Amino acid sequence: MIIILLQAFYLALPAYLANMAPVIIDKLRLFQFLNKPIDANRLWRDEPILGRGKTWRGLICGALTAVAVAGIQALLYNENLFREITIVDFSGYNFLLFGFLAGSGALLGDLIKSFFKRRLGILSGASWPIADQLDFIAGFLLFTGWLVRPEWPVVVALIILTLILHPLTNLIGYLIRFKKVWW
Repeated sequence: MIIILLQAFYLALPAYLANMAPVIIDKLRLFQFLNKPIDANRLWRDEPILGRGKTWRGLICGALTAVAVAGIQALLYNENLFREITIVDFSGYNFLLFGFLAGSGALLGDLIKSFFKRRLGILSGASWPIADQLDFIAGFLLFTGWLVRPEWPVVVALIILTLILHPLTNLIGYLIRFKKVWW
């Protein structure tokens, strides 16, 4: 069971860190020139399409973070410990592709969830349990699914891990003042 949990965590590590990157980059006030809303502040039915918090900076930095993490995973691929827990065959294709798909999928999953939150009248930053935790993992799995096909126990472990780790990392982010809310 431990190996399945490690495989799930290691598989999703680029997505996990891509999902965290926008908050960290914002807190550090880096790349301000990219801090522009993706929806350009446009409205749909008198509501923001995505909201001001969904920026090009977050999308680009998150995707690049995932590429960097996948690059590190590719470098570690030939080490026995990492070979045992990785599901991604980094010898079979370019880590840039996996990293880009992992990060873009994770962040686009979050963007799609934000679109639906706005349609349901849930304010930006307000909690939407379960959807807030699994949106980026769903996007990650959809985008990387044609490259990597984890077995069902790994997918189930990934969902359970994410439901535990996402609120925990959000709470830590709140306690260290990187996030404004604990969820």
